[in-house]
Amino acid sequence: MAVDVEKYKEIISTLGDKVKLVAVSKTKPVEDIQELYDLGQRDFGENYVQELIEKQPQLPADIRWHFIGHLQSNKVKYIIPFVHLIHGVDSFKLLNEINKQALKHNREVYCLLQVHIADEETKFGFSEHELETLIDTNFRELEKLENIRVCGLMGMASLSNDENKVRNEYKKLKALFDKYSSLSAFNFQFSTLSMGMSGDYLIAIEEGSTMVRIGSLLFGKRGTI
Repeated sequence: MAVDVEKYKEIISTLGDKVKLVAVSKTKPVEDIQELYDLGQRDFGENYVQELIEKQPQLPADIRWHFIGHLQSNKVKYIIPFVHLIHGVDSFKLLNEINKQALKHNREVYCLLQVHIADEETKFGFSEHELETLIDTNFRELEKLENIRVCGLMGMASLSNDENKVRNEYKKLKALFDKYSSLSAFNFQFSTLSMGMSGDYLIAIEEGSTMVRIGSLLFGKRGTI
């Protein structure tokens, strides 16, 4: 299936100027990404390091690549030279490795802290307590990481048809975002709340999302790799 151009235009119109669209292109060919790029899309999200480093050289240099999957520390070095925003940061260890690799490339890399708000145990992210420990207790250690910029939070709601459940999970994430938005350091300043995917992005927007990650509505059902 090629890109759904009409759906893309509809989503862009719905989001307006306040919410950024990340087109989730995982498992999709570079031709589909190029088609969406030609329509004006610049932000694309990938879940797998190998797939991302294969696609990146084949596509325009001004694409802003978002890594939205679970990132292992030993694979950070492969995407640091070009990645725009890493969404799924779920440990101080990973932050430290991103900083280390960014320093080698003389880059400042933007990161989002992933918070576990869903019921599914398979999803990654900081618990509320772990997030509090990282920010409130270890803020001085966080400030020492000079080559990262922590710019917000990311979360995934439960895969559920219960709209109230999904909405409440997003409300929880928005409350945490608001709680820590008052904190500021040269490498820590919240501006981005990444929540909402193809099935629930309208709810996420209503609950305060500033960035949505949409794949299947644009590209059709995902294949496998």
